[in-house]
Amino acid sequence: MNKKTVSRSLLILAATIIFFASPTINAQTNNWKAPKIADRLKNPLKGDLSAVKKGKELFDINCVTCHGAKGLGDGIAASSLFPKPANLTSKEVQKQSDGAIYYKITKGKNAMISWKYSLSEKQRWQLVSYIRELVPHKAKVKVKKSTAKNVKLKKKTKI
Repeated sequence: MNKKTVSRSLLILAATIIFFASPTINAQTNNWKAPKIADRLKNPLKGDLSAVKKGKELFDINCVTCHGAKGLGDGIAASSLFPKPANLTSKEVQKQSDGAIYYKITKGKNAMISWKYSLSEKQRWQLVSYIRELVPHKAKVKVKKSTAKNVKLKKKTKI
């Protein structure tokens, strides 16, 4: 090997190490934190069984490819993504506030796309409601059945 080939190989190796060691790239799976203000957002559909059901429908259409049918981060596209999709049943995800999860769905980061313009505010809250039900060990809580066909949000959620 000549000097030019060795230099090129070292440059490629250095670029690869920098790329994979970057904290921004790893932020999604290791420590992606929503801003504290997101914790103030309250799910207006919390406890609404119809919101959970609609959230599951939305999840099956939009999220299963990456997060998998049970939310474990093992969808068919997961192996090609970096960072890997979050395991939505994990304590790390489930301990986050509804507002933090809503924020992440809305804004996205890295491989997690933003759903702000693809899903309505109500649909994003429905997803949050469904994600709360993904925990396998969670005791089933009685939820009120919605009497309204189209639940109106009291005020617009700003992010």
